[in-house]
Amino acid sequence: MMNARHSASAASLQRHALAGHELLGASKDVFGLPPGLRNLIAESWQRSAQLQANPDQPEAPLVMDREELEEYRRQHPLATIMPVIQKLLVQPSHDSGLLVAVGDEIGRLLWVEGDPVLQRRAEGMMFVAGADWSEAAVGTSAPGTALALGRGIQISGAEHYKRSVHPWSCTAVPFHDPDSGALLGVVDITGTETAVAAHTLTLVEATVAAAQAQLRVERLQVAAAEVSRRARRRSPGADVGASQAAAHGADGKARASLYRNSLQLLGRDQALLSLGGRTVPLSARHSEILAILGSHPQGLNVEELCELLYPGEGSTVTLRAEMVRLRKVLQQLEPAAVPESRPYRLTLDLAPDAGQVLSCLQRGAHRIALEIYKGSVLPRSEAPGVVQLRLRVSGLLREALLADGSVESLLKYLELPEARDDVEVRVAALRLLPPRSPKRAALVADVERLESELAAR
Repeated sequence: MMNARHSASAASLQRHALAGHELLGASKDVFGLPPGLRNLIAESWQRSAQLQANPDQPEAPLVMDREELEEYRRQHPLATIMPVIQKLLVQPSHDSGLLVAVGDEIGRLLWVEGDPVLQRRAEGMMFVAGADWSEAAVGTSAPGTALALGRGIQISGAEHYKRSVHPWSCTAVPFHDPDSGALLGVVDITGTETAVAAHTLTLVEATVAAAQAQLRVERLQVAAAEVSRRARRRSPGADVGASQAAAHGADGKARASLYRNSLQLLGRDQALLSLGGRTVPLSARHSEILAILGSHPQGLNVEELCELLYPGEGSTVTLRAEMVRLRKVLQQLEPAAVPESRPYRLTLDLAPDAGQVLSCLQRGAHRIALEIYKGSVLPRSEAPGVVQLRLRVSGLLREALLADGSVESLLKYLELPEARDDVEVRVAALRLLPPRSPKRAALVADVERLESELAAR
């Protein structure tokens, strides 16, 4: 009986989704969709339309060639946990007619493995390593929508935005860094209706949890090996020759592959820089320099950087001296991170959290952006380049929430210091709250107080 009811429910969902596609094909309007479409699907279709994803384009875009893909996979922390994915998901999938895909935090597929027959079929829609399966590229799909929502989901048949994907169903779960909580990627199972069976989501969630635990164990092992090596180097008569140098290089590569380099700028006066698992606080000036260089990947000459760094008249001599000090700090952490000069340019992708917010907003994933956003960029800095970045990040986040934010997202945004006096966001939240919500009273009082204060000025 339960199976019959489940089949009837699944068939009903497909009918509503197909009806929605008929409306979509007629008007390209996803705001008048028929009832019966799941809320998360309707909202994802709305984001997909706003991001101008094309439901009639049969293939996902290929964004990395083989050489780029191999190099990127080698350096990505998810490469470390692939043996766990292989054992728990990929090997069983060969006999169950399923594909297992692992993608990065912006929806690019890095590995697609499993049933060989299904792999050949999936190539027709470019469900292959190196392709972009974010919502911005293909619309609603399990990998892209799981990343947009920040939680595990299942997408079945015609619920996909792209019509070429209607014969497929999939389950996906985001993969978060077990230590920092940062989003690292997504794990997906794709196939026919078995890919969205009731137990499949639990299976993928359990696999992600096991892989996270394995990543933490490997980090601890590398850290312990480094402590041991340093102890040997301090011991009298220790051999610190070529063999230790080689071991240090090997450990360095292992350490780097377990982490994503990052620069944390949001909600703090001094940035935190993480390289290869080592995290250090930076001085206020060094924080500003890296924030500016991180937002200008093409590089800046000394005059341009000076103009963006110092309010009023800045000295290039002072800037050059500051760059010497910054190079010394970075040299101790990771020599490859030392900026180039002429022009000044970062040599490593430091993944600034401010840049992650902008990337999420560009893909329509404002909920993830809000989770990452801990406050404005270096709030006390008066460096013109930092002020520009601060206004851009906070302004785009606010605009996205006002345009498409849920009431939960708006209320979460109002907890930020910069939203303390924001009447417009409070009014937007009031429009979305149910008439009898107990949260309305505090918002109404805030709006009345702020409007009264504004009138008194």
